[in-house]
Amino acid sequence: MTRAGDDKVLILVRHAKAEQNLGTPDHERQLTMRGRRDARAIGAWLHEHELGPELVLCSTSTRTRQTWVEAEMGGACGESVAYEGSLYSGGVETVLRTVRESAGEAQVVLVVGHNPTMAALASGLADGNGSTAAHDCLAAGFPTSTVAVLRYAGSWDDLALGAAALERCHVARG
Repeated sequence: MTRAGDDKVLILVRHAKAEQNLGTPDHERQLTMRGRRDARAIGAWLHEHELGPELVLCSTSTRTRQTWVEAEMGGACGESVAYEGSLYSGGVETVLRTVRESAGEAQVVLVVGHNPTMAALASGLADGNGSTAAHDCLAAGFPTSTVAVLRYAGSWDDLALGAAALERCHVARG
């Protein structure tokens, strides 16, 4: 996806459905079969809408890593992938700081992370700006395999709450 000038696109993805095994450390939880199908559906949706990030920032957890791998199998593409521990344990401000520090010259950045942070970040960045249908989707919850697409004009360094517009919200199911 190419954009003119300073336009930036931030894509926030909540990981796909993960197992609920007692005794498995949270960081190591794997995707269920449904989760794998849904993650491939994320990839197909991203491909269909020509949303190809130059940079993918992915939490270090097993389920987020698997979500991105399955999304690629479904058609998603990312020029480079960085695995960031801050996306696993950090809240909104930590994830926002990670995007600011990592995005560089990229116009399209995708983050694969966890709730409640992904939902709160999407809501906070848009603060009511953008598509009514996308905001309705966001207000209905941010279940696993949800994708929020936000547009932002400016430098990544200046990305702040209330500075973006929510263009699309999609819950991928395979």
